[in-house]
Amino acid sequence: MARYILKRLLAAIPLVLGIATVIFFILNLAPGDPVARYIGPNVPPAVIQQIRANFGLDQPLHVRYLKWMGSLLTGDFGYSLGKNRPVAGLIAEILPNTLLLSGAALVLSFVAGILLGVIQAVRQYSVTDQLLSVVALFFYSMPSFWLALMLILLFSLGARSWHWPFFLPASGIQSVDFSFLSTWGKVVDVLKHLALPALSLALVLSAGIARYMRGSMLEVIRQDYVRTARAKGLPEARVIFKHALRNAMGPVITLFGLYLPVLFSGTVFVEVVFGWPGMGNLIVQAIGQRDYPVVMASAFIFGIMVVVGNLVADVLYAVADPRIRYG
Repeated sequence: MARYILKRLLAAIPLVLGIATVIFFILNLAPGDPVARYIGPNVPPAVIQQIRANFGLDQPLHVRYLKWMGSLLTGDFGYSLGKNRPVAGLIAEILPNTLLLSGAALVLSFVAGILLGVIQAVRQYSVTDQLLSVVALFFYSMPSFWLALMLILLFSLGARSWHWPFFLPASGIQSVDFSFLSTWGKVVDVLKHLALPALSLALVLSAGIARYMRGSMLEVIRQDYVRTARAKGLPEARVIFKHALRNAMGPVITLFGLYLPVLFSGTVFVEVVFGWPGMGNLIVQAIGQRDYPVVMASAFIFGIMVVVGNLVADVLYAVADPRIRYG
């Protein structure tokens, strides 16, 4: 197993370097000037040249590329043009917020998707199966940002207007009085703010996972060893969750790596809708400000997350099916 993981890690190194290279050249060859925000009608050309020199933009493209690749090895992402502070420190502050949102959405989507898929497979062609299929297709066809707006209208603005006994915050990660709350109160407050963003991402993903899980379970529960387990008189829950579920998890585990790019791209829009202080919100603001160092660093971090997610999916797939390790 250790040898299998090492091979996957070594194979990921050129992929990471390729991601960094593509990000650098796409952004640096794009139209526009990063120092345009400093240029005005009364700014002398000498000052503009000095600004470009201060940010290293007066150097040839290949020199800037080699310097940027070298700085990545030390964790130095440069200096933000818009916020006038090191990019690494800026990302270190908000990256945990994105990981919290994406992690919560990932757990919710897979738990809900697997359970719904198992229920549909066990009750194939029943009213429950057909109803859940319609609901899954309904949410699967929705863009996450549109669903986010609908959830805000229903559980935040609507809940206040209709005087519901509860309502959820529509923006931010914490309340104004957060610093005055107890430790448990702070946890509850963050969870309340996390509920709608995570739900808007999880509902879309769980619908697709449920469809894959249903098909995989239907194939497994028809196998001879499942019929043998039932013939021995084992409880149905044990047959399904112990004998059938593990063997049906292969395609779903593969989805873990495939859904990560979808999750992170959805996170960008959802963070903007909910005002969530994460990487998605940061990269949108940086694009508007032509803050290229922040955009490159954020895109690189997103790429690393996808690579790590695929590595985790490969390892989990090998755990579920030991034959993969010796392939």
